[in-house]
Amino acid sequence: MKAIVFDGHQAKFIANHPQPKPLSNECLVRVELSCVCSTDLEILRGYRPSFQGVMGHEFVGLVEASSIPELIGQRVVGEINLSCGHCLYCLTGRPQHCADRSTLGINHKNGCFAEYLTLPSSLIWPVGEIKPERAVFCEPLAAALRITEQVSFPPAVPVAIIGDGRQAMMVCQALSASTEAELTVFGKHPEKLALFEPFANTSLVVEGSFETVIDASGSPDALKDAIKLTRSLGTLVIKSTYAGMAEINMSEVVVRELTIKGSRCGPFKPALKLLADERLSLPELEIHAPEDFQAAFDSTAFKAALDFRD
Repeated sequence: MKAIVFDGHQAKFIANHPQPKPLSNECLVRVELSCVCSTDLEILRGYRPSFQGVMGHEFVGLVEASSIPELIGQRVVGEINLSCGHCLYCLTGRPQHCADRSTLGINHKNGCFAEYLTLPSSLIWPVGEIKPERAVFCEPLAAALRITEQVSFPPAVPVAIIGDGRQAMMVCQALSASTEAELTVFGKHPEKLALFEPFANTSLVVEGSFETVIDASGSPDALKDAIKLTRSLGTLVIKSTYAGMAEINMSEVVVRELTIKGSRCGPFKPALKLLADERLSLPELEIHAPEDFQAAFDSTAFKAALDFRD
C-alpha cells in the first residue's frame, strides 16, 4: 500500500508498504482522507525521537473488517490513544494518559498517512451523513473541545486565543459554537486573521487582560506573551506541542497565582454533533496526492490533506 513513513530522520513516500492486519479487537480502515497536523511537522523536528513508522493521526475512512460486524462498511473517524486497560490511569478513568499507551502516528502505532490503518473497534466512531471533507476535522475539533471540559467559560468572559493557524481556528470554532465567551484572537498574519472575524475580535497588537488565555500558536516563544495577557488568578491553557523547550518566569506564575493547564485530546461525540451542523464553518481543505506529501507538509493553507481515494 501507499504510505508516508518516518524513518527517524525524514519522511518518505513508500509505494509498497505492508498492509496492516487487524487484531481480533480491531477494525481495518481503508483511509479516504488524512490531514496534516502541526504535531506531524514537529515529529520531523524531533518532537518524538523514538517514533518510526507511518505518520498521521487525523483521518476519515471506510471500515473493511471489524470485531464489531455492524461497523463494516461504515464511514468512520477514530480516537488516537490506545490504552492498556489495567494501569493506574486506565483503572481510574484516565485512559488517555495510560502509562503504557501508544498513539496513532505518534508513538508506537502506525498512523493514517497510508491506504489502510488498524485501530481498536472501541475507538472507532461512525460519522453518518457527514461528508468526508468535514468528518476529517473531527479529531482536531475534539481536541479543541477538550478545553471546555477543563475550563469554565461564563457568558461574556474575555478569552484570548494566541495563534492564527490551523489549531487556533479549531479552538476558535469550538469555543464560538459551545460557549458565550468574548473571544479575541492574536496573530501575525492579517490575511489569516480575516478568517477569524466571524467568530472573534482580532488584533495584531498584544494588549489587554483576559481571564483565560489559550496558546494555540505552536511556538514556545508565545508563552511569555500569553502570561502577560492572563489576568492574575486567571488560567493559561497550552494547546501547543513542539520539539523545542519553552522558558517562562515561574516566579510570576506563583506571585500572580496563575493556573496553567495542558490540553490534549478531547471528546468525539460533541465534535461529531458540531460537524453535522452545516452552520459550523470550516476552512476548505487543500488536497494533495500521497506522492506529493511534501507539498502538503509545506503548505500554508489552513488545512492540507492527503487523498487516498481511488
